[in-house]
Amino acid sequence: MKLISIDDTDKQLLAQLQSDASLSNQVLAERVHTSPPTCLRRVKRLHDAGLIERQIAILNPEKLSAAIGFGLTVIVEITLDRQDAQALEEFETRVANDGAVQQCYRVSPGPDFVLVVHATNMPAYQALTQRLFTSDANVRNVKAFFSVKRSKFGAELPLA
Repeated sequence: MKLISIDDTDKQLLAQLQSDASLSNQVLAERVHTSPPTCLRRVKRLHDAGLIERQIAILNPEKLSAAIGFGLTVIVEITLDRQDAQALEEFETRVANDGAVQQCYRVSPGPDFVLVVHATNMPAYQALTQRLFTSDANVRNVKAFFSVKRSKFGAELPLA
């Protein structure tokens, strides 16, 4: 990926796509006041440069729960015994490869990592703790917070 400079039109495109990536090229072009071919070329350039990492669907957990149940959302703080670069990378790689781990942040100060985990139920969460935390002799402390309500969810980055 090469670094690119972005102008106000690029920022407008990114803002629109962060809000709704399902917009057609025609609608997107109208919203940012460009022609459809220009819009398409600019969006491709933003993708190629890696500024747009991927496009996903965000599911509504409240509505989905009627079909599959609520499941658990857990915010997990992890403190490691050793924090050398290799130990941090090994832990990060292990949790990043697990589908139940939705987000992983290396943080400071405090714990070494904060994870956002989704599990279908408590036995599934317990299996995850065995798989990722208990089996790792370098995990010193695990502190879990179980979500009782999602008040806000977003993934939009500021484009000031």
